Amino acid sequence: MNSKILRISLIAALAGFLFGFDTVVISGAEKKLQLLWNSSDAFHGSVVIGMALWGTVIGAIFGGIPTNKIGRKNTLIWIGILYSVSAIGSAFANDPYTFAVARFIGGLGVGASTVAAPAYISEIAPAKDRGRLVGFYQFMLVLGILLAFVSNAALSNVGENDWRWMVGVEAFPAIIYTLFVITVPKSPRWLLTKNRDAEAREILNSVSPELTLETIKEEMADDIGKEKASESIFMSKYRFPLILAFLIAFFNQFSGINAFLYYAPRIFEAAGLGESTALLSSIGIGITNLIFTLVGIFLIDKLGRRQLMYIGSAGYIISLSLVAAAFILEWQGMAVPIFLFIFIASHAIGQGSVIWVFISEVFPNHLRGAGQSFGSSTHWVLAAIIPSMVPFLFTKVGPGPVFAFFAFMMVLQLLFVKFMMPETKGVSLEELSKTLSGKKP
Repeated sequence: MNSKILRISLIAALAGFLFGFDTVVISGAEKKLQLLWNSSDAFHGSVVIGMALWGTVIGAIFGGIPTNKIGRKNTLIWIGILYSVSAIGSAFANDPYTFAVARFIGGLGVGASTVAAPAYISEIAPAKDRGRLVGFYQFMLVLGILLAFVSNAALSNVGENDWRWMVGVEAFPAIIYTLFVITVPKSPRWLLTKNRDAEAREILNSVSPELTLETIKEEMADDIGKEKASESIFMSKYRFPLILAFLIAFFNQFSGINAFLYYAPRIFEAAGLGESTALLSSIGIGITNLIFTLVGIFLIDKLGRRQLMYIGSAGYIISLSLVAAAFILEWQGMAVPIFLFIFIASHAIGQGSVIWVFISEVFPNHLRGAGQSFGSSTHWVLAAIIPSMVPFLFTKVGPGPVFAFFAFMMVLQLLFVKFMMPETKGVSLEELSKTLSGKKP
C-alpha cells in the first residue's frame, strides 16, 4: 500500500476518532447531568442529549455544501475547529441550555465529518485498497468510542464536577487533529471537477505517481463540468444510488446501535449490574467493537461489502433476539452483557465496516458530496430520533420489546442485502457511477 496515501488517509480518518469520542463520551456524564439539573426524562433525552444529535443532523444535511464548495480538506479543518469549541464550551457550561448549545456545535462537526472524511479518502485511495482505507474512518470511530469509555471510567471519581473533565478532555485530540489535517493535500478528483488541473497534477505526482492526470480525467469525463449543469442526486437516473444510500443508513440506525452506545451504562444497570460494573462492561463493549472493526477492515476488500453485511445481519438477529428474551424473561447476571457483546461484534464486522465505505462509492464524483450528505443525513436524523426516545420507551414498555423490534428490523436488512445491495469491491468509482446510474431499483 502507498505509504503516503496511507498516512493521508489515517490523518483524515482522525475525524472519525473525534466522531466516536464525542458521540459516546456523554454516556458517562448523562445520568449525573440529569440529577444535577433535575431534568425530566423527556427534557433530558430531547435537549441535554438530543441537541448534539440534531446538530449532527444539520451538519450532515448541509455538510455537502462546504465539501463541494470549499473542498474536502478545508471542510475537515473546520470540523476540527467545531470539535474544539464544543469540548471547551461543554466543560464550562453551568446550565443545561448552554451545555446543549455547546454539544450542538460538536454535533455539527460529527455530521459534517461523515460527509467530508469518507468522500476525501475514497477519492484519494486506489480502487484495490479503497475499502480498507475508507474503513480506517470506522476504525478511528470505534477507537474513539473505546477511549471515551475508558476516559469516563478513569474520570468518574475525580470530584463532584467529574462530568466537566469527561466532556472537556476531547479538546486535546480535537486541537491535535486540526493541526494534522492542515498538512494533507486537497483531493485531486475534487480539483478536477473545479477545472484546477495544474494543482491536481502536482498532488498526483506527489502521492500517486503511478496514476496520470490524463487517465483520471478520461475516467471522469462524465463528471467534469456537470456541476455547472445543475445536476442533482434527486434526478431520476440517480434514484438507485439514492435508494441504496437511504436503506443502508436506515437499517444502520434501526439496529439500535446508537441507542445502545449512548445509554450503555444505563442498559447494563437495567440488566442488574452495579454502576461500576456497568462502566467496566462499557469498556468491554469498546474493546469488542475495536477488535471486530479491525476484522471487518481486513476482510472488506477480500470478501466484499455484501458478505460482511450477510455476516453482520445474521449476528444482529441472533444477538438482539437473545437480549430481548433476557429482559422479557428477567435473566440476571452476565447474560445481557454477553449478548450485547455479540451484538456489537456483529455491528462492527458488518454495518460498522461497510456503511461509510458503501455510501462514498455509489454516487458519481461530481455528486459525491451531496450523496454522502444525503446518506449521512438519513443516518443522523434517525440517530437523533431513536436514542432520544430510549429513556421514555424503556420506562413505558421496557427494554425487551424495544430490542425485539430492533431484531425484526434486522430481518428486513437481510432481505435488502440479498435482493438489492450490489457488490462494489475492487471497482473504480467511475465504473460504479456508470453501472449504478440509471439502473432500475
